[in-house]
Amino acid sequence: MILQQYKIVFGGTMGAGKSAAIQALSDIPVVTTEAVNTDTAAHHKFLTTVGIDYGEISLEDGTQIGLYGTPGQDRFDFMWSIVCKGAMGIVILIDHSQADRLKDLEFYLKAFEQYGSNVVVGITHLDQEDQHKLKIYRDWMQIHQKQFPLFAVDAREQDDVLLMIETLITTIEMQAESAVA
Repeated sequence: MILQQYKIVFGGTMGAGKSAAIQALSDIPVVTTEAVNTDTAAHHKFLTTVGIDYGEISLEDGTQIGLYGTPGQDRFDFMWSIVCKGAMGIVILIDHSQADRLKDLEFYLKAFEQYGSNVVVGITHLDQEDQHKLKIYRDWMQIHQKQFPLFAVDAREQDDVLLMIETLITTIEMQAESAVA
């Protein structure tokens, strides 16, 4: 189980839905490392990931992809490079309900970009389906010359999370086709 030829890493803010996203996609029972949250100043949730969450998804062609969730607290950042090694893509989830959401976006993009360029960004905890709420993130990316796919997602919804995964895989396929041409 745990050793995968292909893997996708979920990173981002505490409480953004990394564990929920893996739960929504995984074809196997998810291995979690949740513990009681002692950092209630950062987030009010009761449990938080302190190690790695792990699940698997099988593609239509039988390819299995390991889904790895990282802890959101930056005190666990030493684990990020280990988990990201060899990843085919990284999903960054940002909790829109947090006051410092743009600082969070900057921090997690900077932290995870060094581990791979195939990145998608999902914005969670949007109260309603309002594409204008994503404008602040699009504007930030334009100002900072970042060009990553950006999605409004409910991390509990399989279709929302699957769209981000399909985007990562499509990007890889397009890069492979460009290399051959």
